[in-house]
Amino acid sequence: MPTDDLPETFHVTTDEQLRAVSNLTRHRIMAVLRFEPATITQIAERVGLAKGSSSYHVRLLERAGLVKVVRTRKVRGVTERYYAMAARAIVLPDPGEGGPDVLMRHAVADLEAAPADGERHVRMAHLRLTEEQFAELGARLEALADEFRALSDPSLPDASLVFALFHPASGEQAVGGAK
Repeated sequence: MPTDDLPETFHVTTDEQLRAVSNLTRHRIMAVLRFEPATITQIAERVGLAKGSSSYHVRLLERAGLVKVVRTRKVRGVTERYYAMAARAIVLPDPGEGGPDVLMRHAVADLEAAPADGERHVRMAHLRLTEEQFAELGARLEALADEFRALSDPSLPDASLVFALFHPASGEQAVGGAK
């Protein structure tokens, strides 16, 4: 299925959808399907799961509307289904004050699982910006991510880009909110 046929975004709005994307295994399955359709067997091999587990997680993602069957074919009398993402991008709801940020949890898990000897560019910078500078930086980061996503070639190895630009809690809020 050409990615041109996909809607640009899928907004996660229900509890079922949020539960589906909150699971790290399902997050990794969606990463497999990001650029090209795959069968349960292919997904299981790429994620390192048993086919039964892979099938279970894909069914939950399909029920939540996050992935869909894009083609089928008969192989020795069995119908093989190819799954793909339902949209180019999944938009998660704001976690709200004190809520867990699913995207950042997955990003940290992916970073921790990445080969230690692989090339990485990880950096944290503390900035003091005007609201205008803050908005401009956010827009530039999003535009840069979109520019390179458009250049993505499914034949090349995956690379993940995660950024978070936010105003941290003040010292009093952080200490008072710690549990």
